[in-house]
Amino acid sequence: MDADDRERDDRGRPRNARPRDGLGRPLPRGAAGVERAPEGLVRTPSETIAEGQRLLDAEMPFHAHEVFEDAWKSAAEDERLLWQGLAQLAVGLTHLRRGNIAGARKLMVRGADRLRPYVARAPYGLDVAGVVEWAEGAAVTIAAGGTDDANGRVPAPRLTCAPEARRGSASDG
Repeated sequence: MDADDRERDDRGRPRNARPRDGLGRPLPRGAAGVERAPEGLVRTPSETIAEGQRLLDAEMPFHAHEVFEDAWKSAAEDERLLWQGLAQLAVGLTHLRRGNIAGARKLMVRGADRLRPYVARAPYGLDVAGVVEWAEGAAVTIAAGGTDDANGRVPAPRLTCAPEARRGSASDG
């Protein structure tokens, strides 16, 4: 396949149509992959958080990253670091699942740094303080060469606060 025959999306951008696994790795053509998160979809913050959590819980952090990346690209300037930080944590978890320990640790630290300014606000019911704590703990665990659950994996974070902790948080507007 030469450059003129590349697969393209409906906007004409190059796109690899090969199926992907839950960690975003390309599979052979014709293989059964997982459904990819649609790109460029504008969701409400609540929809973004719910879909991101669903994908993280399903061991599909690469796909969760795509959901958070859409939010980051469409967010108001004062919220871009929030969504970027969540996307980076999902990519960090992707790297960890793929065995790239150095990349995982680096993205956990970077994601936590992006989220830290939102701790006091905790917008959209996000448990930003808890997610930052999770990321920092994961980075330490990863750096020490370990994991922290019975399956040998750093578990996915819980993104939201308990309902009673959401009072006074921003709405989806």
